[in-house]
Amino acid sequence: MAAGKGVWSIDIGHAAIKALRCTVHDDGFWLVADAFDYIEYPKLLTLPDANPEQMIRDALKEFLSRNELKNDKVAISVPGQAGLARFFKAPPVEAKRIPDIVKYEAKQQIPFPLDEVVWDYQPMPGAHVEEGISLETEIGIFAMKRDQVFRSLQPFLDAGIDVDFVQLSPVALYNFVAHDLLTVNPTKEEYDPANQPESYVILSMGTETTDLVITNGFRVWQRSLPIGGNHFTKQLTKDLKLTFAKAEHLKRHAREADDAKLIFQSMRPKFNELVTDIQRSIGFFQTLDRKAKISRIVPVGNAMKLPGLVSYLSKNLGYEAVEIDGFQKLSGSEVTSSAAFRDNIMSFATCYGMCLQGLRKSCLQTNLLPQEILIDRLIREKKPWAVAAVAALLLACTVNFFFHWKAWNTADPEKFAGAMRQVESVVQISGSHKSADDQAMTDAENLKAIGNYVVGNEENRRLWPELLRAVTASLPTYEGKPEDIWKMPIEERPFLYIDSVESKYYPDVSVWYSDSLRERYRQTVDNSKRLEEAAEEGLTAEDLDEKGVAPTGDGADPAAANPMGSAAGAAAAAPEEEMTPAEGEEAMEMVGEDGEVVDELAGPTESGWVIQLKGKHYHNSTKARQNSGPQYVRNTLIHQLDTGMIALDDGSGQMIEVSMKELGISHPVIVLDSVPKTVQVDNPDFDPATMGVGGETGMIPSMGPMSGMGPMGPMNPMGTEVEIVPAKIPVKVYEFTVQFCWQETPVSKRIENKKLEAEAAAEAAAAAASAEEGF
Repeated sequence: MAAGKGVWSIDIGHAAIKALRCTVHDDGFWLVADAFDYIEYPKLLTLPDANPEQMIRDALKEFLSRNELKNDKVAISVPGQAGLARFFKAPPVEAKRIPDIVKYEAKQQIPFPLDEVVWDYQPMPGAHVEEGISLETEIGIFAMKRDQVFRSLQPFLDAGIDVDFVQLSPVALYNFVAHDLLTVNPTKEEYDPANQPESYVILSMGTETTDLVITNGFRVWQRSLPIGGNHFTKQLTKDLKLTFAKAEHLKRHAREADDAKLIFQSMRPKFNELVTDIQRSIGFFQTLDRKAKISRIVPVGNAMKLPGLVSYLSKNLGYEAVEIDGFQKLSGSEVTSSAAFRDNIMSFATCYGMCLQGLRKSCLQTNLLPQEILIDRLIREKKPWAVAAVAALLLACTVNFFFHWKAWNTADPEKFAGAMRQVESVVQISGSHKSADDQAMTDAENLKAIGNYVVGNEENRRLWPELLRAVTASLPTYEGKPEDIWKMPIEERPFLYIDSVESKYYPDVSVWYSDSLRERYRQTVDNSKRLEEAAEEGLTAEDLDEKGVAPTGDGADPAAANPMGSAAGAAAAAPEEEMTPAEGEEAMEMVGEDGEVVDELAGPTESGWVIQLKGKHYHNSTKARQNSGPQYVRNTLIHQLDTGMIALDDGSGQMIEVSMKELGISHPVIVLDSVPKTVQVDNPDFDPATMGVGGETGMIPSMGPMSGMGPMGPMNPMGTEVEIVPAKIPVKVYEFTVQFCWQETPVSKRIENKKLEAEAAAEAAAAAASAEEGF
């Protein structure tokens, strides 16, 4: 049996277990196969009367009895339909930021929570990296559900085999083709999407399914087809009324049968079904990559040995078939010239690809082995060393204790008795003093707590009124004459109607500040910056509306003229160019005065309240391009809660300006909104006194049409026509729910914070002055 460090690749199929052991040749490029094994089960694992667990256990036991795995790594493959592979093109970013982007994409691409899957990723070959920036990088994400991984590993764990690599079969086949068949070297050449190398279609037929892999070395695409070798056997069983065993024997020796034509005619529907599925998959792939040039098919798997199948596929698909009668870059005549190996060489392609990965010669090196297994194995390997280290430490402690005991045993305790009594007396006196001091400190803390309670009661009574005052002050107001506001149309009145105010206490408000709220708060910060820039130019939100009103003549854009046609005109305030989540996070980083990076989107911590306001407004005029719907709430209530000021009593009767941040208010967001809808409201210009009997306008019912005349309008008592004023008018209403964080900040704490800020500013000014004097 071969010895030394190598890699065993084991492929557990439905018909047999295939295993191949390889090492690296002295030239560092070729692989040397020095051992293999092919153990066929007594029957197929998919048969109803089969016991798959026991049959696999017996086959692995026989494999271990014939082969030695000591000091070798072990790689196993799992079926392609048991996992998933997703590919995406990363934006041009620094190479060090690719892991963050991959993690974000994994959450989007994998349809399961990440803690329920084992996944890995790797950039595909041929990527461009210029000055640390990764360009045109396509990244593959490979995943498998955690329970399926452990189900695949269980036979090896029961047999005592330590597995080092777990890989999907389609990826192993890609590694085999990229190393052994392609004329390009993906690991050393750059990829040109406009001039792609030839692509190969790998068809790996198993017992129940067929893995289809299309690759040109730089890109790979895979799909699992629901047809395998068993489907041909079942077709013969159905048409010729044979047992499964006889039909399987007849399928393998179809050309030697008495009526070969009848057998092939019976299997022809499955031949056509397989060709149709392959053509459909290839056609779909070519819609994804129209510049791909497919030139050959590579049939692998023992099921492809069905007489006439490969030639039928080549003829009907229109591609040349690559016959696998040997591996070009695999040496080791003891294995490659073996009759058993050559008879089953088409089923060893997956094992060959796994050996390439285990020996670090493959293009893709992803590994779906769970990390906890690696950690357990590492601990198990370190246990003997840990036990030896503990034993050595115990021995050293024992020797050290012996020498100390020997020195102690030679001393005369009577000589130290007087000094020890004096030390004990001093220790007692010190202990009594320390106890008295601790009691005094406890009493002082109690008095301080009582004082804070007495003073704090009055301050605490002011907290909620201050909060309600801040909310009221954040609502929009009309700066003109009060009576003028009722002359304005309802949709132009600066009113926000608050229907309810609710609160909820959180021991840790960071629980409330989720990722979705962080993204909504980003809109608040962006809008505040926009309003501040407009204020520097002397503009208000209404001025922005006037500047942003769309033309109404010929060629006007209806969407621009009616911003309420979209989601409350929110798109009018959105940036024109979207950013990725990583770019958005970077845009929200600011540099503070001390040079440290400050995250504007950082959430609140510690305890606090979450205040919720539910309300609505009618400020949804068609003239309000950037000041209607949710944008009007952001421009008024949200902006004031985020950056506003309010005059409050400082405790001595003097009113001072206090910012919302100083009051403890932060992170206001719109958590729930809706598209403005049209409702009927009371018409402020409607006068019920003008209504007649039965709802007719005027003091008397209107007259009906007369002969030769048109219908008359409503008449007043004087006989003149009056304008019909409806009781209800249609307006657009926008309903919203706003939440913000409030962490109670009493007056005394605000005064103390201002004092600390003043001291810090004075120290900074003094430091700056001393620095100028030094120059």
